Amino acid sequence: MSEAAKPPRLRTVVLITMSVLILVPSMIGFVMKFIEFIRTFTSGGGGEFAITPMLNYLLASMGFLCLLIWAARNGMFHDIERPKYRMLEIEEQLDRPRKA
Repeated sequence: MSEAAKPPRLRTVVLITMSVLILVPSMIGFVMKFIEFIRTFTSGGGGEFAITPMLNYLLASMGFLCLLIWAARNGMFHDIERPKYRMLEIEEQLDRPRKA
């Protein structure tokens, strides 16, 4: 990667910091709720009704995580501006009058 193509260091630090500040509390909250669910379920407190929604939530979350990892590994976040311009180019081509 050339020096001009690298993002500024401050931008990278801010991005990582904000990611940690948002994702870590979310992850901690999810883990705590999951532990609370397990305790309720194992103690016989009537938490059996929540098994299906919990499994659906976990499977959907894992699916989105897999998609995110796949997209990042295939470089889909490198040039996020290009699809916007490509869409406008295609729209312009479609709007041109056709020659008979």
